[in-house]
Amino acid sequence: MSGTDVALPTHLPEPKQVKDLFTDLLDRAVELRPGPPFAVSPSYPASIASFVDDRLIVRAVVALDLPLSAHLGSALALVPASGAEAAIEDGALPDSTAEGLSEVFNVMASLFNTEETAHVKLYQAHCSGAQLPHDARARTQILGRREDYLVDVAGYGSGRLAVVLC
Repeated sequence: MSGTDVALPTHLPEPKQVKDLFTDLLDRAVELRPGPPFAVSPSYPASIASFVDDRLIVRAVVALDLPLSAHLGSALALVPASGAEAAIEDGALPDSTAEGLSEVFNVMASLFNTEETAHVKLYQAHCSGAQLPHDARARTQILGRREDYLVDVAGYGSGRLAVVLC
């Protein structure tokens, strides 16, 4: 990375890019539409992934509410929809669903990388039910360069997604 890369912006993915990534990754229909911003808190649990540049500066965070965390992680791990619903009721993701969700986050790094923007990679992923670092939770509340969506995963269910640039 050259010194000029520090000044490069971070790419905010277009809705179609997000939808296509989920559809291709899960091999099932995914619907995505704009939604209101949501604030991650102890009363509104979520999974959070932090994405960093080559200097380990956080450039973006992605937050998924508990239902979407369970649906995406279960769909990728081939856990039945009933397993996703059980995770939502329990308020935490079982290991197989958490592993699937971690892979979803890892693949999501590709959404931020273009030739004209800073290169980012997944740094940390914290799944619903686990202790969330205060700074990760705080970054989900940044207003400005962010997109919030309602996402429906065919055969599983829906939830909320926030993509926030730092």
